[in-house]
Amino acid sequence: MKLSIQINEGPYQHQASDTAYQFAKAAIAAGHEIFRIFFYHDGVNNATRLAVPPRDDRDVSAQWTALSKEHDLDLVVCIAAAQRRGVMDAAEAKRQGLDADNLAEGFRISGLGQLIEAGIQSDRLVVFGA
Repeated sequence: MKLSIQINEGPYQHQASDTAYQFAKAAIAAGHEIFRIFFYHDGVNNATRLAVPPRDDRDVSAQWTALSKEHDLDLVVCIAAAQRRGVMDAAEAKRQGLDADNLAEGFRISGLGQLIEAGIQSDRLVVFGA
């Protein structure tokens, strides 16, 4: 089965991101294909490389990056939600006149069209978070 995942909550607000991560790992292990993972609303905060959790806590952004590298996953961050929350890649930071970017490795910024395409191309779109 071809799946896409939408994550609407930040990494340390609710359990949604952790649950989505575990779901993605389990789906891949069961032989399912992940077409795309789309980070929306506060879910875009999963994509910042500047979060520094305590050593005894999980690093959610690094977990997504590692999973993406291992399985060649498409991690897409909604541009409008990202801009509102200060999550920028280098190109967008430059366009906005900012002197820094903070998008973690493995993530890319794009628009809602990527979410629509994920829904069309996948057998199921599974949403985590309100």
